[in-house]
Amino acid sequence: MDKASGTLLELGLADELFVVPEQELRPLRLEAANAVLAERRQQVPILERRASEAGIQSVTCAADLVPLLFPHTAYKSYPAGFVERKRWDDLGRWLNTLASADLTKVDFSGVSDEDEWVDRLREHGHFVLATSGTTGKCSFLPHSAEDRERKATTFNRILGWPFTRSHRSHTYFWLGPHKGLNSAIDAAQLGSEAWATPENRFFLTDERLRLTDVSRMAAMRRKMADGSATPSEIQAFEQGQQAHGRQVDPAVESFADALLDRRRERLVISGLWNQHLLIRERARARGIPDGEFHPETVVSAGGGVKNVRLPENYKDQVSEFYGQVIRPGSYGMTETFQLMQRCEKFRYHIPPAIFPLVLDRAGETLLNTEDTTGQVVEGRFAFVDFSITGRWSGTITSDKVTLDTNPQCHCGRPGPTILDTITRYETDDDAIGCAGTIDSYIRGALS
Repeated sequence: MDKASGTLLELGLADELFVVPEQELRPLRLEAANAVLAERRQQVPILERRASEAGIQSVTCAADLVPLLFPHTAYKSYPAGFVERKRWDDLGRWLNTLASADLTKVDFSGVSDEDEWVDRLREHGHFVLATSGTTGKCSFLPHSAEDRERKATTFNRILGWPFTRSHRSHTYFWLGPHKGLNSAIDAAQLGSEAWATPENRFFLTDERLRLTDVSRMAAMRRKMADGSATPSEIQAFEQGQQAHGRQVDPAVESFADALLDRRRERLVISGLWNQHLLIRERARARGIPDGEFHPETVVSAGGGVKNVRLPENYKDQVSEFYGQVIRPGSYGMTETFQLMQRCEKFRYHIPPAIFPLVLDRAGETLLNTEDTTGQVVEGRFAFVDFSITGRWSGTITSDKVTLDTNPQCHCGRPGPTILDTITRYETDDDAIGCAGTIDSYIRGALS
């Protein structure tokens, strides 16, 4: 790792977090961007081609990075036939176009599905994380083993900020499965290690969440939505869902009871909004009123609202149920290993080792230039994460954010900060200008 990136990461692990002014971070980020670009373009041919075509030899300002950013969709740009026809060697060749390490020596003989394919890569030291595949197609993001260690260190340092610090004196409840290749499960595993001792870690189920199953369900829901699913397919799908529900319901009830029985102890409870509502329903069934949790309990809630019907006041219901507990907030995603934590004024602070970029909707023009200091800009969030070495970490997301570029947050700490108004661009409007170009590069490399 280059010196500037190392310095930025060290600042993110200091005793006091988010205290370094932007004017001190900017030159370090530019220096780190130059060093990382010089190294990655030698490792990732697609990045080299992008840089050469854009005529970029070095990064002199943040705008120089924009043509080099990869859209988040690049990590699921493989032909669907690679998975459908079990062409695992070809899928490995595709991922090799995006990874900084050489994956060509991995033997995929005997692999039968995506889960085993990722397992095989991990067995050879290539740590790959996957999205849940809610669109019917998984994203696969390569990282190095060192990246994974840095992620664990970062989580241990930042979880609970600014209200508390993680230490193994809590009991940890994750409202989800314990095993799987999904990025959310990986974060939950790291969180459990930071907050609790092994005997005080509870997960909804030890059953592995399989990428294959999630992708199959998502694909079927898409077929049902567009009308292409046959009546027999729909019937079989619904019967399978009902059978799975009958298996899961007792586990959910048992998990909820274990959590509620410990409600007066210091807990860490992490899950999606609809899962917190399930815990609340179980409490109602047992006659447990709102607000009975230990005041040092830490509750993390978020996500899980896409394609899920929730009451309009679901956030208020969850808040009233837990009462006066600690509620830190984080903004993160699979593509970055660092969390942007929410301060007392409901602003997300950006770690030193993340270079924040706000682009127009098309993802082609930088909005938070040096000339915008002191202004508020709204657009598509992008970034370079200097903690990642297993791939080029310059990424354009699907998130619509509002960035306050003022040099000081309302909490008194240095800015800029992201407002607590984060949404996603709708799928139909999520047209990132460079996505098609990157996709054609990858397909050209494969051919």
